[in-house]
Amino acid sequence: MAETRGGDDGRERGGAAAFSRRSLIAGVVGAAGLGVGATAIAARSADGAGDITHGGDAIEFHGVHQAGVATPPTAHVNYVGLDLSADPGRQAREALAGILRVWTEDAARLTRGTPALADSEPELARLPARLTVTVGLGPGAFTATGLEERRPRWLHPLPAYPIDRLDERRWGQTDLLLQICSDDPITVAHATRVLTANVAGQVRLRWVQRGFRNSRGSQDEKVTMRNLMGQVDGTVNLGPADSDTLVWDDGAEQPWFAGGTSMVLRRIAMDLDGWQEVDPRSQELSVGRTLADGAPLSGGGEHDDPDFDKIVDGLPAIPASSHIARARHRTPTERFLRRGYNYDDPPEPDATGHVPTSNSGLLFAAYQRDVDTQFAPVQARLAEHDALNQWTTTIGSAVYAVLPGAPRGQVLGGSLLG
Repeated sequence: MAETRGGDDGRERGGAAAFSRRSLIAGVVGAAGLGVGATAIAARSADGAGDITHGGDAIEFHGVHQAGVATPPTAHVNYVGLDLSADPGRQAREALAGILRVWTEDAARLTRGTPALADSEPELARLPARLTVTVGLGPGAFTATGLEERRPRWLHPLPAYPIDRLDERRWGQTDLLLQICSDDPITVAHATRVLTANVAGQVRLRWVQRGFRNSRGSQDEKVTMRNLMGQVDGTVNLGPADSDTLVWDDGAEQPWFAGGTSMVLRRIAMDLDGWQEVDPRSQELSVGRTLADGAPLSGGGEHDDPDFDKIVDGLPAIPASSHIARARHRTPTERFLRRGYNYDDPPEPDATGHVPTSNSGLLFAAYQRDVDTQFAPVQARLAEHDALNQWTTTIGSAVYAVLPGAPRGQVLGGSLLG
């Protein structure tokens, strides 16, 4: 396949591009789309025989589904929450159409290593490093634009779980979501800047949540990531064979949404100071897996099915209160695609003025066809009783409709707004 890097230098067309971009914001969207599919472009060192680098690796933007969901997770992510600033009604709908048109154009260029139009730092766009840009709409986007009848039934806030301590002001629900992923943090920062600055007059930025996983190449990509508690995180997950029935919407309820999916984003704070005081065996009993390799305490390897009936020394090998026992699906539909990233921010004082040694946790994203039947029942069990609740607290929560993709040449959101 032809190499997708290179292209126009956005700085050379700055004035005209900036003017046309303002026109796009005010315009009406055509048809829709981002997509998944991948083209890897390996760049060798200057002498042609050295180590292989990954900066030129590109993931296809266009397709039936948006990239960044079933795509293998990259090392870095920015979740960006924004609200529409236009007045509700026709003005908000036209603003949303323009925003999606600009994001489609900019993301299609950036993900192939080409600067966006009017890109003031085009040199930073040359290495996409598997950049993906994924766009979601919150409930407020449908209300503000007068499209409430097209809002998916499950697109509403999650129930009020008693264990949550949500900070709605800092990490709450927003009208729009950008999920920006890449193996290079500079690429993520640049794409975030471009995508938000180019629609700045139409949105209010509410929050940015930055996450990370192991650097690409530090271990085999098939190895399950670890969270900052040291646990193997994400062993049980959906595979490609499950995506059509459990992840991607079939359009039965909302025909325009065929090819989209739902996303739940939870910001889970971890009490690492308290966790480090617990002995390793108690940590394992809380999780239900060994710390060394993530194998279930009933025996076997990481990906072997846990035996919840196994008794050791008169007690269950895996406690009924352990995380994996409570999180295990009870029906075939209680399954979803998990995608976790760690966060580690500067420490902040708590309500008593105490400053912990860390401010860390997990940005947990779940993708599924129906939040109400897939994610919510599992989360309800965890909220009711999960041994890990002693050291974890959800402080942010939001639900989004991840828009369907579209063929090349069409615009994201066209099936909704057209």
